[in-house]
Amino acid sequence: MGKLWGASPGEEEQHRERENGNSNGSRSHSRPRSVSPDAHGRRLGPADERTSLLPPHRHLNPDDPAVSPYNLLSVRSLRWASIFLLIVAFVWWLVLLVSTFITPPGLHTRGGGWFAFAYSTLATGILLVLLLFYSTPSKTERIVLGLVFFFLFVDTIIILAAYPIRHDENWIGIVSVVWALVISAWAIMCDRVVEYGKREEEVRLTGRRETRYTLSEWCSVFAGTVLLTIFLAISILFTINLSIRARDATLPAPGKLILVDDGRYHIHLNCVGDKNASHPTIFLEGGEESVEGRLESWVAETLADGDIQRYCYWDRPGYAWSENAPSPLSAGMAVDALSEALRKADETGPYILVSHGVGGIYSRVFASRHTAEVHGMLLIDTTPDTYLGRIGSPTRGFLLWVRGWIYPLGLDRFVSAILLQHSRADRVYGRDAWQNGGQIKAELQENLVATTFTANELGAANAIMPDDMRVVVVSSGKKVKRSKSWFNGQKALGERGKLVAWDVVNGADHEVWKEQAGKDLLKRRLSQLVHRS
Repeated sequence: MGKLWGASPGEEEQHRERENGNSNGSRSHSRPRSVSPDAHGRRLGPADERTSLLPPHRHLNPDDPAVSPYNLLSVRSLRWASIFLLIVAFVWWLVLLVSTFITPPGLHTRGGGWFAFAYSTLATGILLVLLLFYSTPSKTERIVLGLVFFFLFVDTIIILAAYPIRHDENWIGIVSVVWALVISAWAIMCDRVVEYGKREEEVRLTGRRETRYTLSEWCSVFAGTVLLTIFLAISILFTINLSIRARDATLPAPGKLILVDDGRYHIHLNCVGDKNASHPTIFLEGGEESVEGRLESWVAETLADGDIQRYCYWDRPGYAWSENAPSPLSAGMAVDALSEALRKADETGPYILVSHGVGGIYSRVFASRHTAEVHGMLLIDTTPDTYLGRIGSPTRGFLLWVRGWIYPLGLDRFVSAILLQHSRADRVYGRDAWQNGGQIKAELQENLVATTFTANELGAANAIMPDDMRVVVVSSGKKVKRSKSWFNGQKALGERGKLVAWDVVNGADHEVWKEQAGKDLLKRRLSQLVHRS
């Protein structure tokens, strides 16, 4: 066995071991156990996952692909766990997306379900960002995620503490916000573990902690931070909108909230006047907006004048104080809910129906199913049958879905409540009611079945309607002059029953009672229907 001239004792020992290994090779085919030196040349024992990447007597270059946190089992395990969570999040997101159009059993939310969908989208987005930039942890990203976690925690408290919101969101909304909260905490933990593993691998394989970033790492950290900052802004807007919503929920309903459809949701029904009156009850059906503050205004004046003795109205599912119904919801299904509410409220009629806009479709279906109780109809610029295709157009449905999807951001409600200082009444049933998630969901439900279920129900109503049903049609002069199809549609409405009068209010727009001539005409025609019945 030779000796290395000028070699250090450690190198002589390694040389002797190699020579011994070669001399023993003729007697044994087994390979010697590999060892790996540390940074000072000391033997560390058999090679394993932690030492096998080290070459003898030197460290790796910091840019070597082998210098990676993925060397650690803990880092790889968390990544696979994150992929599994992303699959779960996507499935939940897909279920909530489908429930927007067709409500599966047990997944009905009385408040529209937009917040639950928004939180599931946010959770899915956080997991996607985590996995896209998994190997480049950043303290800035963890700070932003910590703020996201804080605002989601505040949202969870608001939803759980405010009973109206908790009631509307049901368990679906609660699970969704808690899920987003847990995912944000998971992302913080994963980022911290990856950073620890990255630092440990750099020290082990390069001999020092790397303090510089490559261009790709800078781009990765920048992109991840920007996306998470957007998520932070979204979570802040969620919190503001939930706070406004909790404030609006304190506005008391003027009438009764009646549970219908096997306890799935409440309907708001309100009656004003003498229940024992000899005259028929005037029943109001709102158009594109709620009855309160609009159609009710001139009817209340008529009651005060003594021309009528009592009137009632309801809010269709999703409007004002009424909760959203499961999907799909056609005009006939809504009318069935109204019939149930009237029965539970011990309201038996007789009725004269006063409807506006699209509400005329609901009134006509109701009249065909309650021919004994309905003694007449006053149709105020109501939607003709031929316009069902426009109500159910795919473009309108897509835009309504987009409105619902961005509703939790509450940008328009922020302007209404904070900048313009509009009241709760404005947002619940007034000029800003179109911003409500419940009303957006109701309009989307109306769109989805307008050309199918509702069209069939309206066709059946036209066939069933008695020929002696008294009908008064009052039309907008501006719309009749502007559209020939609207003119023909208004004319056709008078052919469904016994036409008492068809009036066109010149200069009046869709809400004809805003013109004094229109209001006076409506009062007179309503009084005629009451006395003739």
